[in-house]
Amino acid sequence: MVVTRFAPSPTGYLHIGGLRTSLYSYLWARRNKGVFRLRIEDTDLERNNIDALGAIMEAFEWVGLDYDGTVEYQSKRMDVYKKYIDQLLEEGKAYKCYMSKEELDVLRETQMANKQTPRYDGTWRPEEGKVLPPIPEGIEPVVRIKAPKEGVITFIDGVRSIMNFNCSEVDDFVIARSNGVPTYNFVVAIDDALMGMTDVIRGDDHLSNTPKQIVIYEAFGWTPPKFYHIPMINNPSGKKLSKRDGAMDVMQYKREGFLPEALLNFLVRLGWSNKDQEIFSMEEMLELFDPTNINKSASAYNQEKLLWLNSHYIKNVSNERLAKELEFFDCFIHGHDKKEMLLDLTKERAQTLVELKDAINVILDTPTEYEEKGVNKFVKDETIYKILENYVKLLEENVDKLHLSIDYEAITKPFIEEFELKFPQLFQPIRLALTGTTQAPSVYDIMAVLGVKVTCDRIKTACEKKFNKEG
Repeated sequence: MVVTRFAPSPTGYLHIGGLRTSLYSYLWARRNKGVFRLRIEDTDLERNNIDALGAIMEAFEWVGLDYDGTVEYQSKRMDVYKKYIDQLLEEGKAYKCYMSKEELDVLRETQMANKQTPRYDGTWRPEEGKVLPPIPEGIEPVVRIKAPKEGVITFIDGVRSIMNFNCSEVDDFVIARSNGVPTYNFVVAIDDALMGMTDVIRGDDHLSNTPKQIVIYEAFGWTPPKFYHIPMINNPSGKKLSKRDGAMDVMQYKREGFLPEALLNFLVRLGWSNKDQEIFSMEEMLELFDPTNINKSASAYNQEKLLWLNSHYIKNVSNERLAKELEFFDCFIHGHDKKEMLLDLTKERAQTLVELKDAINVILDTPTEYEEKGVNKFVKDETIYKILENYVKLLEENVDKLHLSIDYEAITKPFIEEFELKFPQLFQPIRLALTGTTQAPSVYDIMAVLGVKVTCDRIKTACEKKFNKEG
């Protein structure tokens, strides 16, 4: 059975790189009818952030990635880690090191001056025939694992194939600090082993940690999981993703009007593909995703692609769903008698829910001012007021016949012919009167949504104000 996990540290908000990792892990477990676990790596008590932890949980709920069992917190497993540290000490596979921070600093400076890779020199490593220095007073020891001095650490990476690390690259690294708190690589290896992880999918920034974790696995005689190291997400220039490029809190995407399925669809394609397919439902992701098909090279964040996907999902989810989503942005249209017509009219152009809300408000909110450029272009002389007065009269005379946009069109075309107008001569002043702008959707559709009374009232008000041309 496949068992995967997502294991964030609550030191910052969940970003899209982390969400992509969790999505890949989720898909692989669910596709194989396995188990997907959530583990919070919070042993760094000084850097933990309660708000960040809440944001991680909130993000998981928003995108709908459900995990199995309860959330595991490493901070509640200290007794477990101590037990295994003590076991390694008893078996002679780990030892206490009394080298001070100052001594370590001097050692590293000397090594760097000699153009050597900084590494612990094994001063306190017990070996046959070796005499250890006397234990100094006032120094609380760290615990170091005995790493192999010779040979090669080999593992198969599901993305990169066979990986080899010379043992000379892995020193006797610390597994417990002087205050007794275990280190990252130790607790990760212990937890992955005890929780039965079969597949570990994570960013390739963890690649250098893997040989250390394998050293821990081998010290206990455990079989390591299968590793898949995912290349990073870069900005369009190939550099590290910044907040400006999109490396922001996942919940910020919600605040900016993205639908969760659009974000997940976007992320699954950042490093994985199925031929030329771009649109993936969750069902298709679950059917098709395989981590062995993850790209070996870094992917590039593409804001235009995300907006395109979001636009697709806005057009294709139900209007009932859209109305519910819009409530987050203080846009409440559930009770509007033309809700369906209003959403059908506005969602075609919207790339985000924020744009959708703005488009709806342009129609529903009575304008208080009128676009100056449009007024100067389309309301040039007094004749337009007489034309609009006659058009209002036409609407009021046909009030019982006007319901759909096609009804407004049926009476408007003869009116345009009668007054020998071009369409923009009538429609742009009306569009300005109804919405305050010349960029709104079809006038027929707007009038159908607003109804005859509101339409006529707005045209009359605009004429009375002279479209704000006079004070």
